[in-house]
Amino acid sequence: MRPSPPQLLPWVSKSWGQIPPRRMESSGNAPRDCWLLAAIASLTLNDPLLHRVVPHGQSFQNGYAGIFHFQIWQFGEWVDVVVDDLLPMKDGKLVFVHSAEGNEFWSALLEKAYAKVNGSYEALSGGSTSEGFEDFTGGVTEWYDLRKPPSDLFQIILKALERGSLMGCSIDITSAFDMEAVTFKKLVKGHAYSVTGAEQINYRGQRVYLIRIRNPWGEVEWTGAWSDNSGEWHAIDPSVREQLRIKMEDGEFWMSFQDFLREFTRLEICNLTPDALKSRRFRKWNSALYDGTWRRGSTAGGCRNFPATFWINPQFKIRLDEVDDDDDDGGRESGCSFVLALMQKNRRRERRFGKDMETIGFAVYEVPHEYVGQPSIHLKRDFFLSNASRARSEQFINLREVSTRFKLPPGEYIVVPSTFEPNKEGDFVLRVFSENRAGTVEMDDEIQATLPEEKVLSEGEIDEGFKQLFRQLAGADMEISVRELQTILNRIMGKHKDLRSKGFSIESCRSMVNLMDRDGNGKLGLVEFNILWTKIKNYLAVFRKFDVDKSGSMSAYEMRMALEAAGFKLNKKLYELIITRYAEPDLAIDFDNFVCCLVRLETMFRFFYALDSDKDGIVTFDLVKWIQLTMFA
Repeated sequence: MRPSPPQLLPWVSKSWGQIPPRRMESSGNAPRDCWLLAAIASLTLNDPLLHRVVPHGQSFQNGYAGIFHFQIWQFGEWVDVVVDDLLPMKDGKLVFVHSAEGNEFWSALLEKAYAKVNGSYEALSGGSTSEGFEDFTGGVTEWYDLRKPPSDLFQIILKALERGSLMGCSIDITSAFDMEAVTFKKLVKGHAYSVTGAEQINYRGQRVYLIRIRNPWGEVEWTGAWSDNSGEWHAIDPSVREQLRIKMEDGEFWMSFQDFLREFTRLEICNLTPDALKSRRFRKWNSALYDGTWRRGSTAGGCRNFPATFWINPQFKIRLDEVDDDDDDGGRESGCSFVLALMQKNRRRERRFGKDMETIGFAVYEVPHEYVGQPSIHLKRDFFLSNASRARSEQFINLREVSTRFKLPPGEYIVVPSTFEPNKEGDFVLRVFSENRAGTVEMDDEIQATLPEEKVLSEGEIDEGFKQLFRQLAGADMEISVRELQTILNRIMGKHKDLRSKGFSIESCRSMVNLMDRDGNGKLGLVEFNILWTKIKNYLAVFRKFDVDKSGSMSAYEMRMALEAAGFKLNKKLYELIITRYAEPDLAIDFDNFVCCLVRLETMFRFFYALDSDKDGIVTFDLVKWIQLTMFA
């Protein structure tokens, strides 16, 4: 089953947070960052979180030094951010986030720290509040489509409130004209709202579910059932009414859960731990975090809709060992619960270079029986062509993070994170949370080479026809120089019109001579040239076999298959280096570059294996050997 077309979110204030006891505002001159304001506001409802991000003991009086410290979670670690007290102002007023009271500055300073982490204030324009939630907590966010809510969503919300999770909701927009449009009952489309409470009450003999929502700006409130001045409040017990309404802040309102599902389209819950919100007790979750990269031509294969390249994406193995513990929900299906969260790195910081969020997702495959227990294996194209995924992210979307909760039987599984389209570059973090003991490891091939036996013929054993050819090519000195090798190879290339090549460069030929020159005179004798000639003929056969589309050049993924067929197994870092060094801007590898790459690879492996006398995979060089190897290879 192929992934659906990606869902693209307009980068507007679509996310949510909770407003603090003193309402915060944002100037009309500000970049569109109410998503961040909502997340900042949410911190005030949880003192431990607030004081982790905004450390205690800072003021404009005691020990004041003109600087302030903040702690912000970034891609797996807490970063200490220091800013001075200079804040952007216009006409005597703060330009961006500020307190409605006018005498609080912590929120504006925190915004400045967050802008520093992301490169600029402008980088904060548009986004999802889940970014702020996670950067202020290190938590993991789960999304709910309110058009298709789970049957127990209200219980999930109650459990989230009990556990201090940060929650928000929004109404999707269908076009730019919808942005901040106000509905008939005074809800703002594309705006950031917070979920701050939920209650079950008795209303005229029936149980009614209510949910409390807060508008970060505090200017427009819901006017439907259970709004501040609605008649429903007069039909419930006065003590309940007072208990519910006494906590109301400006911009905060109640509505029925049915109206909530009808009016809003998205709910996000940032869990401080990945505990299932249906469970009555906390668990100690196992977690692992991996950094990864997508690079054009080597590790950026796109989604499963692109079978020719999907397999080159980074791969991570999860080993699920133990089924979940029993819980209050006796009907739970047996299995191992885990949460996958794929997060793009540094995309806001790179906006000034024209980059934005890529459309990302992931797929999960069961490890084939023959590879179970093997850490050093990268599954190839044929596997993905013949095996369906066991699970996958719900959608590919241009959010900073995509996360999904799964339950699968014990076993080993491969996670393949990807962008929707191939050759989209970026760095990412993959977080894996498992309820019980599990193992995780990044999958990569072990570096090794299976080289054919190199048969070195003596001059007497070399075919007379080849000797005659050599005499014609080498000239009077009976040796082939760098220039002569270039002329020979380019003359041969001229006869193969189907091969794409700009011709062997003098530098490429010098490299080949240096690699094959065994007596150190800078030229190739008969025996040395015979070895090189044999290699080039073999490489031509491999090239033709794996030039599947008959383009006369190697695509990046064809190159990877050709290298494996030639006996080389490399890790993803080496593939990245090969593509960087030998590919053209369109990622094609011409025949001349293909030959240079394989000659160098084979020669370097042979050098290493010859020096690794005890076969332990480690070679010690003295300075002379190192210089010889690096300067003249």
